[in-house]
Amino acid sequence: MNVCPLCNGLRRVTVYCSYCRQPMEDQGKVTDYFDDYSPYMDADVMKLVDGYLRTYTNHECVHLFYCPTCHEEEVRFIKE
Repeated sequence: MNVCPLCNGLRRVTVYCSYCRQPMEDQGKVTDYFDDYSPYMDADVMKLVDGYLRTYTNHECVHLFYCPTCHEEEVRFIKE
């Protein structure tokens, strides 16, 4: 079983904004924003409908990062 190191607090990463180069904040899994029940669904099942073709087969967790400086959002693939 694969686990996301960010979702499970096993590791921290610093992601820098592509626009202003300031550190971004991890806002969690992209699939958690789909609807009210998404955060409670099985992570592997949600990968099948997250809109990215290879997240399930590549064992990647898609995270949303937010820049508090310039208010940009970026999606990053985190290897499980």
